[in-house]
Amino acid sequence: MVMLSCVVVVVCRYAEQSRESLRNSIRKKKKKEEKERTMSIVPKETIEVIAQSIGINNLSSDAALALAPDVEYRIREIMQEAIKCMRHSRRTTLTADDVDAALNLRNVEPIYSFASGSPLRFKRAIGYRDLFYIDDKDVDFKDVIEAPLPKAPLDTAVVCHWLAIEGVQPAIPENAPLEVVEPPSGGKDHEQKEGLPVDIKLPVKHVLSRELQLYFDKIIELTLSKPDSVLFKQALVSLATDSGLHPLVPYFTCFVADEVSRGLNDCRLLFALMRVVWSLLQNPHIHIEPYLHQLMPSVVTCLVAKRLGNKFADNHWELRDFTAKLVSSICRR
Repeated sequence: MVMLSCVVVVVCRYAEQSRESLRNSIRKKKKKEEKERTMSIVPKETIEVIAQSIGINNLSSDAALALAPDVEYRIREIMQEAIKCMRHSRRTTLTADDVDAALNLRNVEPIYSFASGSPLRFKRAIGYRDLFYIDDKDVDFKDVIEAPLPKAPLDTAVVCHWLAIEGVQPAIPENAPLEVVEPPSGGKDHEQKEGLPVDIKLPVKHVLSRELQLYFDKIIELTLSKPDSVLFKQALVSLATDSGLHPLVPYFTCFVADEVSRGLNDCRLLFALMRVVWSLLQNPHIHIEPYLHQLMPSVVTCLVAKRLGNKFADNHWELRDFTAKLVSSICRR
């Protein structure tokens, strides 16, 4: 009898321990699930679906569960960088370009695809309440193959041309055509009724006389080849005193700008060009103000450029001092 009671007590204790261990396992499972819910908003099912979409079919649940918090962290990191890009662009709407910039900042491989001009359209899958897919139109390969190729884009380039020279528009292809556009019939009748005279001036081509062309060519020749000659000094005096040189000012301006950009290694040539500019500024018959925006970059280059001419053979400080006096003279005007 005593033996039987001992056996009953042992069995009861074992049953109680089993129930307690079962309760503990249930509590641990609930705590684990709550921890999973609080650690990541990305469920492990999403990780499994993404893994299957890239060809990984044997991803375990534990691995997906471990990857979910890291995926969420990376997503938050990218989105924070994208929001910074959005704010730097002074926008309030996040765009796909901001996400691309964030990926670039984090050295992440970019998303290779063609941008769509219209927003994506999602449709609900039939028979599923929470399953959506992108509505893509079917494209016939025959239509794609037979479609004409788009035009090749032009290379990026910067081209300068004269819009007007002393109020006269040059007849060049870059400017508007010389044909006069007739006004509408109603406006024309109205003007005729009012009796107001209409004076239409056609743009004419800027033509230099033969003498001015020879003079310009001679000045260029002396500047480039004989800047130390007596004839060049006489030419500078002519530039500073002659009253008929105003039509040549735009050509001298272009000449100085081109030669300065090409001859930064020739201190002798740069000094001659600055002397030409000085003579033009001293001429009281020339209105140089409309051309200062083209001359000043060349002049300032000869003043503050890092290297002018040969560092050991040329006295670039003499050129800089002369150019500084030239800039001072321009400011006093």
